[in-house]
Amino acid sequence: MASEARILIAPSVLAADFANLGQQVRDATAAGADLIHVDIMDGRFVPNISFGEAVVDAIRGCTSLPLNVHLMIEEPDAMLPRFMKSVSDQVIVHAEACRHLHRTVGSIMEKGCQAGVAINPATPLAAVEEVLPLLDLVLVMTVNPGFGGQVFIPQALSRVRRLKEIIRREGYKAQVEVDGGVKADHTAVDSVRAGATVLVAGTAIFNKQEPVADALARLRETVRQA
Repeated sequence: MASEARILIAPSVLAADFANLGQQVRDATAAGADLIHVDIMDGRFVPNISFGEAVVDAIRGCTSLPLNVHLMIEEPDAMLPRFMKSVSDQVIVHAEACRHLHRTVGSIMEKGCQAGVAINPATPLAAVEEVLPLLDLVLVMTVNPGFGGQVFIPQALSRVRRLKEIIRREGYKAQVEVDGGVKADHTAVDSVRAGATVLVAGTAIFNKQEPVADALARLRETVRQA
């Protein structure tokens, strides 16, 4: 089996019903989610705007799970304090958005949160290698960031494999997370086999076809095939 470590599932609230957001977060928590993935978009780094600190506060109040906070924003340093709500949370910045990435990662660590760095599909792995010893996770985007419901980019799997090999070879602690187009099909299985241990899932969990609990259970069962 390729999946020696427990695979963590992080439902992305970007795909949730915003009119019923609190209940959807509670449903995902009760269904056995491991993390809640929160996408913060500023309309500058990505061509979309999601939500801000007030909504993150509301989500934090609806679950005891760690928040997997994905900052898709320009110049994140000034905004970091607004989104570090609990020492159990994970704060992820984009390598492409940070002028001084080492300093930004250090700021997250100083607050006691777990630090992560995300890279876009065309960004070389070298962009994170110098801070990799410090990181708790690296998020490999498997779509171009900014919108939910996109199709998984299969070429990203080779990047996951190479990144996982570096982490194993050097003995680093960072988990590998994938985000974008992951569903209860080959995309989840292939991601885990490539070395991902955290799967972000949006419409695979929050959709109108099935309850959150059923969708999450189906994804969990699919992952076991890896």
